[in-house]
Amino acid sequence: MRLNGLGDAIDRHEYPISSTDFAQRHGDEVIELQNGQETVAQILARLGDETYTCPQDVRDALLTGVGHEAIGRRYYSDRDPSPLGENGPEMVSF
Repeated sequence: MRLNGLGDAIDRHEYPISSTDFAQRHGDEVIELQNGQETVAQILARLGDETYTCPQDVRDALLTGVGHEAIGRRYYSDRDPSPLGENGPEMVSF
């Protein structure tokens, strides 16, 4: 996920700030994701009304609020064993 310069704007704000106010000021900013992009307004809308007390609160909200486009292959994990009844790759110990 790339904030594309939004990080500087996050740092410049005076806090506290509501998610609504932040979205009004920066809602059109685009965040690049692994499989697409989303605007700040789209991300914050998922989280509901919140008040951010510091820049890290905004960053945390953006990181946790992104959609599934922010991850690689959905439902994939190379760490989980194959379910019972399915043939998967042989386990290799390193």
